[in-house]
Order: sequence, then structure tokens, then C-alpha cells
Amino acid sequence: MQISQDSVVSINYTLTDDDGQVIDSSTLAGAPLVYLHGAQNIIPGLENALTGKQVGDKLTVNVAAADGYGEYNPEAVQVVPKHLFGGVETIEAGMQFHAQTDYGMQVVTVTAVEGDEVTVDGNHPLAGQNLNFDVEVMNVRAASKEELEHGHVHGEGGHHH
Repeated sequence: MQISQDSVVSINYTLTDDDGQVIDSSTLAGAPLVYLHGAQNIIPGLENALTGKQVGDKLTVNVAAADGYGEYNPEAVQVVPKHLFGGVETIEAGMQFHAQTDYGMQVVTVTAVEGDEVTVDGNHPLAGQNLNFDVEVMNVRAASKEELEHGHVHGEGGHHH
């Protein structure tokens, strides 16, 4: 079976940056990544490259930033007052928080703390980076009706959320 719209796909992958540094790998999780093809469960550049592939196919996919997590947007960086982090005693660079924005809930990363001001970055940590995937297709099957209705894959034996 070839990968197409509404296929449930299992892949093993290693993701590296342009310098060859490993960013992520399915082996770190101990299991293949399983996703619903065509439901925007993975980045567009990788999903497009997998269309038409089948079990056993191995490929290298180079995804430009625009087809991954997007270009880096300097407007997503803001300086906010520390009091907005009520209940958090210590705020340090690298911490992540959920913030309500004009675009809904978003994860922001603290990049600096200076006095009563905190600089937060709403860009995805991989925004602006080219992504390089080594992928092997492990399994392809048709999605169940329930998976299609929910827009994502369910675990072994059915619904698990």
C-alpha cells in the first residue's frame, strides 16, 4: 500500500540540522512515529515527500524552513512584565509557558530576564532552520473511521485519549 491521504503511517526517522547535529530521532522514543497522512500531524515538507512511498522505502528529505516550522518571526519576540507570571517564583531563560495570544494558546520560551522584564519568544524552537530527515517507512494502513473523524491515529486496540 502506498502512502496517500488518510493512510496511517509508521516511520523511523533521524532529524539533523544543516551541521549534521541530531535534533531528534524515533529511536530516542523507542518506537516509530505513527501519524495520519494528510491531517497535518507532521510538518508539510516531510509529509509531501512521503506521499506515494511504501513499506521498506528509505529516503533522505531536506525540508526548507518555510515547509517545516516556518521562518523565524522577530515580531513573535516580546518583552513583558514579570508580574504576568503570577505564582512562578523563579523565571529563567529556557523555561517555557503557555500564553494566550491573538492566535489562541501558544507556547513561549523565556529568552532573557532583566529586572522586572521578561523576554519571551513565540517562535517554534526550530523556526528558521532547514531540517534534514533520514526516514524509513515501517508500516502503512488505512485509517479507521474513528481516526478519520478525530484527525489523528489511535493506539493499539482503539481510542486512547
